[in-house]
Amino acid sequence: MSVKIRLQRHGKKGKPFYWVVAADARSKRDGKYLEKIGTYNPNTNPATIDLNLDSAVKWLNNGAQPTDTAKAILSYKGALLKHHLEGGIRKGALTQEQADAKLATWLEAKAGKVDAKKDGLTKAQADAKAKAFKAEQDVNAKRLAAAAKAEADAIAAATPATEEVAEEAPAAEENNETTEA
Repeated sequence: MSVKIRLQRHGKKGKPFYWVVAADARSKRDGKYLEKIGTYNPNTNPATIDLNLDSAVKWLNNGAQPTDTAKAILSYKGALLKHHLEGGIRKGALTQEQADAKLATWLEAKAGKVDAKKDGLTKAQADAKAKAFKAEQDVNAKRLAAAAKAEADAIAAATPATEEVAEEAPAAEENNETTEA
């Protein structure tokens, strides 16, 4: 029986969520599996991966072949590196302590990269929000200035009209006085 490490799809339409499983190569994609190794959620940025390293390495040691996507996930989380280092231990090229130190160093570096990406995304999102807020403030300021100008023009237009009417009224009174006299 050949075993594959592959993804098993869950979640609703348009919102995939995957289990990383060790399954018989002949079983259906979402069918029976031998062991659930972890989960993969591509809906988040960066993607959320929860993987049991020891189970993944155990299946790799037993000859399980990962699919392309599963191989990328195992590589991302360090399972392939741990499998490689265990091969070096079996051959006598490394000691267990050296392999553990190399793996820990690699995992720390990877965690630093992931944290830097999360911080960069958070900063970019905050910058975009601040830029949008600034643009909204500019639009509101222009709108208020235009409204104030329109109001001032309306007042200015109304004020001279009342003065003209006031000037015409005395002239009419003078005409009435001259005709009466």
